[in-house]
Amino acid sequence: MVEPLLLPSPKMTASEALPKEPGVLVVLATQKGSEDGATVAVCSAKVREALDSDVVQTIDRLIGSGEISGAAGEIVCVATSHNHAPLLVVASLGTPDQLNRGGVVDVAASVVRKLSDKARSQITFLVGDEIPANEHDALVVGAMTACEGQHLYQSQPSTYVPAAFTFVGISSDAVESGQKIGSSINHARRLVNEPPTIMNPTEFANRASEMAKAEGLECEIWDEKRLDAEGCRAILAVGRASTSPPRLVILKHNGGGSEPPIAIVGKGVTFDSGGLSIKPSEGMVDMKCDMAGAATVVGVMRAIAQLGIKRNVIGLCGLAENMVSGDSYKLGDVIETRSGKTIEILNTDAEGRVVLADTLDVAVEHGPSAIVDLATLTGACMVALGNDVAGLMTNNQDLCDQVVSAAKTESEPVWQLPMFPLYNEKVKSKVADIKNVGEGRWGGAITAAKFLEHFVKETPWLHIDIAGPAFVDSAKPSRDAGATGVMVRSLVRWISQNA
Repeated sequence: MVEPLLLPSPKMTASEALPKEPGVLVVLATQKGSEDGATVAVCSAKVREALDSDVVQTIDRLIGSGEISGAAGEIVCVATSHNHAPLLVVASLGTPDQLNRGGVVDVAASVVRKLSDKARSQITFLVGDEIPANEHDALVVGAMTACEGQHLYQSQPSTYVPAAFTFVGISSDAVESGQKIGSSINHARRLVNEPPTIMNPTEFANRASEMAKAEGLECEIWDEKRLDAEGCRAILAVGRASTSPPRLVILKHNGGGSEPPIAIVGKGVTFDSGGLSIKPSEGMVDMKCDMAGAATVVGVMRAIAQLGIKRNVIGLCGLAENMVSGDSYKLGDVIETRSGKTIEILNTDAEGRVVLADTLDVAVEHGPSAIVDLATLTGACMVALGNDVAGLMTNNQDLCDQVVSAAKTESEPVWQLPMFPLYNEKVKSKVADIKNVGEGRWGGAITAAKFLEHFVKETPWLHIDIAGPAFVDSAKPSRDAGATGVMVRSLVRWISQNA
């Protein structure tokens, strides 16, 4: 069998001066207003001082001719005769009021992806005061995430990973932090991008265990026998028709002493055929992404372990494959969950919330101070918010506000949806405690969250529906199509801010 490309691991170094052989030299430009009211591009004084005068003259000529405008997202590449910059790249950040962490990530990623058409031994970023020091790590995150894509099984890779990056004007701490976060995002994306026959519940659990061992996390895996012994009948029901039995992964980072842990919970349906409520082919083709919530949990746990964040965090991944066989769980079935609540099954394609019912109950048992779950849960959330925005639903406004603040800092768009008590009626069942779908198409993202709320008891809880932004059909200058690793950055920030 063809082996996938290895996860990218370019050498990343901080330096106080330009290396003798910088390879491709990248400098940053911003945009400012001129005396006549127009906008012009500028490079910072620190960058100009670090460069040979003839390189500065080249940049000035490009600015003067209008080739470099400084507009956000603009990337200009020019071959020169200068030893210090045989290939010069000027990447623009826009005006100071446009600048945010997401923009810094995107500009670095766009540069690296633009240069990925051939093998590069070295890419050097020369950084002045265009971006504040507390956002230097975002430049490294962007460079790192640009190295991973969905072309895992191409016999001739369409893109190349640079052998090394040097960041001049950035501290070694910022480079190290950015590399850890960026590589953890790539780790999550790789789990999602693998073919579903490979990335089944057993393989996902094995890879989570390998990651935990490498990073010093505790790891516990519940197989189908343990799930049965624990009363996880909901997870077992969803996975019953598959030849790949379900799993529950529990990862623990013990960095906060005796404090109660934060719990992050991920939906891990490694492939979703819809079960007996089978999807059409066009709706099934990208359903390997239905475990993106669980992949995000693994990515977050890897990052906080590598960063040594002083918090207790537990990550739980409920893993199942939703397939079709004579043993499929059926419409009209009533399932007693681990918590004792009963579920009437009215749609086997609303399986993620069924898997999460048991997973959330296990999380509650650990006495967490808060639970955040992530799931590619509903098409309804995409109808409401589009493909780029994650939906938030909560029983605790303070918790929601904290995560919203972190997501805003990281420029990952989120939007809160209401959880009015009137929605509780939509998931009441006539034959069981609750049913696994609401009333048709209406308010589907919210009724799914209301279903989940039954399994968190009084614990502060936030549900993040990432159905839209977790997996994308088309590439952007800053990232490939496929898995995005959405919310890894935001959750690492939220956890670290409360350390």
